[in-house]
Amino acid sequence: MLRYSPVKDQGISPLCWMYAMLATIETEHIMMGDSVNLSADYVARNFLSEQARCHFLSSGYDRVTLHGTAPQLLRLLNEYGVMPYDSYNHPGLNYDALAKRVVMLSNASTDMSKLEEQCQRIFDERIGALPRKVYMLGAEYTPEEFAHSVYMQGEYTALTSFSHHPFGESFALEVPDNYSDELFYNVPIDVLMKRIERSLRAGHPVCWEGDTSEAGFSFKDGIATLGDNSTPCSQQQRQKAFETRQTTDDHCMCLIGIAHDQNGQRYYIAKNSWGTANPYGGLMYLSEDYVRMKTVALVVKNINM
Repeated sequence: MLRYSPVKDQGISPLCWMYAMLATIETEHIMMGDSVNLSADYVARNFLSEQARCHFLSSGYDRVTLHGTAPQLLRLLNEYGVMPYDSYNHPGLNYDALAKRVVMLSNASTDMSKLEEQCQRIFDERIGALPRKVYMLGAEYTPEEFAHSVYMQGEYTALTSFSHHPFGESFALEVPDNYSDELFYNVPIDVLMKRIERSLRAGHPVCWEGDTSEAGFSFKDGIATLGDNSTPCSQQQRQKAFETRQTTDDHCMCLIGIAHDQNGQRYYIAKNSWGTANPYGGLMYLSEDYVRMKTVALVVKNINM
């Protein structure tokens, strides 16, 4: 199993995509010997600031939402940078309530500069005042400089596997949270599964996005299975489940390892962001058939395979 930073708790906020992609970057660097623990609150604050501007300038047409997909986190890092967790964090904050407050301020505002001032005041009160600089190991960084020390543009690729688009091409995945039209490279499911295994065995985590609404998914028990499936699902079965909404884009986690049970059944170990109150300290074991059937998308490190 790959080494990982402390398991966090996203609370009632729908920010799993931030937590999972940040966890992926953290483990990537921890496996190289770096001590990295990143702030989701810093990214969320800038994300809400950005949306306040868009909501105002579009006269409310662009909605304020905390939903997103893992590749969007990478875009936010490029745009706004990032901070260490210890420099900026507010566990348990109700971001849904904060987003509603942003909408109210935007709807009542007639001046964007004043709106931005109001939002920053609210964010300072609710999340905390932003540090001007990042200090790590005796060095001083701006958030942008710090982000470039942990992530370089083009370092990761987003993958998916659905047959309503050609394989070997990228497309904007049609799931509700991909309102920013992030592109995912489309590959057959066998290729996708091999990429997960090869990445993990090479010491690289995988950001996983998929369906967690199945009866066999239990955070309390720390396990996700599909039941007594004796044969792997086909590409056609995956496609039908997606098109009939039996497979939905519900949640993001970071895959950090491979395990086997007493019967030789393979499981992928996932670092969740729902706290540590389960038998595995917040980790989960996803069966291979579950991952094969219920994966919607991945973000993987670009490495030579």
